[in-house]
Amino acid sequence: MLGSTGAVAVAGSLLATATAADAAVAPDAVGAPVVTVRVKVNGELRTVQVDPRVTLLDTLRERLGLHGTKKGCDRGQCGACTVHVDGRRVLSCLTLAATTDGREVTTIEGLARGDRLHPMQQAFVERDGLQCGFCTPGQIMSAVGMVQEGKASSDEEIRERMSGNICRCSCYPRIVDAIKDAQKVMR
Repeated sequence: MLGSTGAVAVAGSLLATATAADAAVAPDAVGAPVVTVRVKVNGELRTVQVDPRVTLLDTLRERLGLHGTKKGCDRGQCGACTVHVDGRRVLSCLTLAATTDGREVTTIEGLARGDRLHPMQQAFVERDGLQCGFCTPGQIMSAVGMVQEGKASSDEEIRERMSGNICRCSCYPRIVDAIKDAQKVMR
C-alpha cells in the first residue's frame, strides 16, 4: 500500500509520462500543459494555446474577446452559453476548447451579416423576446439550431426543445412567437 507521498509521486510520474507522450501538449511558461487549438470561429481561422482543461466558453470570452456568449450557471443548466460547433448547438461551459480543434464554432457575434441581423435576431427584436437580455444570445443560438434541425413544428415542440434555455424574466411567450416568425424566413 502506498502512502500519500508515494501516491503523489506515482501520479506525478504518470502525468508527466502521459503529457510527454502527447505531441500536441506542451508546457507553458510556468510548466502547465497547453494544447494548440486551431478553430474557425465565426468564419475566421483562429489559433490559440489553452490549458487542456479550459472550457470553450472561457476561451471565447477571455482569450478571443467574444463576450456575447454569456456565463450563466457554468454547469450546463441555463443555456446562456449556447453556441454552435459544426452547426450543432452545444453548451460552451461544458465543452472543452481542445475538443474544437479543426472544427467550426459560431457564436452570437457570427450570426449577423454586417449590419443585417440574422432573421432570428430580428424576430427577437420585433417580438420583444428579451427583457434584461442576459439569456438572449443563448436563446437565439439555441433557437437557430433548433430550426435548422427541423424540430420546431408546434408551440409545444418549441417550448420542449428550448427548455434547456432559461429566461429569468419569463419572456417565454414572446420567445416562442419570435421563433415562429424567424422560422418562416429561415426555411
